[in-house]
Amino acid sequence: MDYSFLDFLTLIGSLGLFLYGMKMMSEGLQKVAGSKMRSILSAMTSNRFLGVITGFIVTAIIQSSSATTVMVVSFVNAGLISLVESIGVIMGANIGTTITGWIISILGFKVKISAYALPLVGLGLPLIFSKNTNRRAWGESLVGFALLFLGLDFLKDSVPDIKQNPEILSFLQNYTDLGFGSTLIFLGIGTLLTIVIQSSSATMALTFVMCNQGWISFPLAAAMVMGENIGTTVTANIAAAVGNVSAKRAARVHLLFNLLGVCWMLVAFPWVIDYIDNMVANGGGARPSMSPESIPLALSIFHTSFNVINVLVFIWFVPFFHKAVIKMVPARDNEDEEFHLKFISTGMLSTAELSILQARREVSVYGKHTKKMFANVRKLMQEQKDGRFNKLFARIEKQEAFCDNIEVEIANYLTQVSQGKLSDVGKKKIRAMLKLIDDLESIGDHNYNLARNIQRMRHGKIKFSDEIISKLELMFNLIDEALNIMRDNLDQEDDIINLVKAEQIESEINNYRNQLKVEHLDNLKNDVYTYDSGIIFNDLFSECEKLGDFIINVSEALHEIKN
Repeated sequence: MDYSFLDFLTLIGSLGLFLYGMKMMSEGLQKVAGSKMRSILSAMTSNRFLGVITGFIVTAIIQSSSATTVMVVSFVNAGLISLVESIGVIMGANIGTTITGWIISILGFKVKISAYALPLVGLGLPLIFSKNTNRRAWGESLVGFALLFLGLDFLKDSVPDIKQNPEILSFLQNYTDLGFGSTLIFLGIGTLLTIVIQSSSATMALTFVMCNQGWISFPLAAAMVMGENIGTTVTANIAAAVGNVSAKRAARVHLLFNLLGVCWMLVAFPWVIDYIDNMVANGGGARPSMSPESIPLALSIFHTSFNVINVLVFIWFVPFFHKAVIKMVPARDNEDEEFHLKFISTGMLSTAELSILQARREVSVYGKHTKKMFANVRKLMQEQKDGRFNKLFARIEKQEAFCDNIEVEIANYLTQVSQGKLSDVGKKKIRAMLKLIDDLESIGDHNYNLARNIQRMRHGKIKFSDEIISKLELMFNLIDEALNIMRDNLDQEDDIINLVKAEQIESEINNYRNQLKVEHLDNLKNDVYTYDSGIIFNDLFSECEKLGDFIINVSEALHEIKN
């Protein structure tokens, strides 16, 4: 079989189309999601058992565990579901993919979701050119979704066509009598073939062909099926390559789950094979160990049993998987986690008063997020390399979107709480907390405005003198100190709010802004810097002063909650 350099480039291009589709879909989801989609997904995945059911249903419908796990990775990347919520869906996808095996063994065909890709592009393309931001985001999501599956389809077509030339693999019958060594060899072959073909279902169909040709026995075919379970995890890991740290962790969960499942099955393998062999014989069929015609049915039983038992066993170890993948994929200091709420779940606590405390803790986390965002703004000011600058600016942009989402989530939660039985103090706390989260969201907005001004400075190739830089650094230090006081006040759980210190630093920020404004006008008169440079300088320190106003507002709202 000929395989040219052009075919290899086609393979690389197919992979590129897949990755671009993944990125486009993820970004579109972030824009379009809002609170509604996240609420639906949170409800569907609010516990591990619902997550398993969700993964099973989705995979059974689209007939591709790879597609389901890729979507889960993109949802985690977009912040629609958390890493913990994704684990149950991934487990359910492994059961859902067994439906495809039954269809192959009984009906002998598989619905190709890529057939719907072009109609999806047709639906999404007009929306991309819409002036409405929400419709445009929907269009990007649909087109990204379609490109993702087109990429998968092209991947399968651009590899060496093993499926249509099974005789290439006839040499494998030379390795069928090595005992446990043969089991490991064919497990590796199943893994490798699935990685190459990018479809566990296609590899299973190829396994059926090999069985019918009499090249391999039922036990070795079952070993290949286990290998396919490992190989199918590669697709999600490829998709996660362009995602954030949590997307990478979600993909690693899939890999770890399937690897551990294969490990325990290897121990029990001889007994499981004998049991299925007897089951098929007792059901009136020929023994798979004696008749190749019975192997497809036996393989489907093995595949389903294997994945169902895996889920029933490992569903109790979700916290273990969560901790394990965090250690496997540690977050860098400058890398963001996914957006999710730590203390507010889909439902309220038993009493409205306790729910207020829960929301209060969430607000504290919100404050830390805005502090982290300002730290990135300071790094942006100092960054010299274009690549790192653009990456850091994109991170700040994403953090600003997170700020908007967090405000909406907490506000919706507080609105729900306010409908319960509350004391007068509780009602006042909710009103103060709603004002507080509005101020925190404004801090995020002004952080983003600072970043945009720094970007304008870079695009305009404006460089300040060391004296001007030191003045800006002094202003940034004052804002940093104000944010530290705000964060400390947020962590106090309403006990001790240091309002005096917060007001003192706010006064220093205002006075220094006034001083810089006077100096700025003198500098323009004396041509110390150009007018364009002066505008950027003025915008930066003025934006810092506005930032300081909202920081003091937070401490004042906290003081109001306390009293």
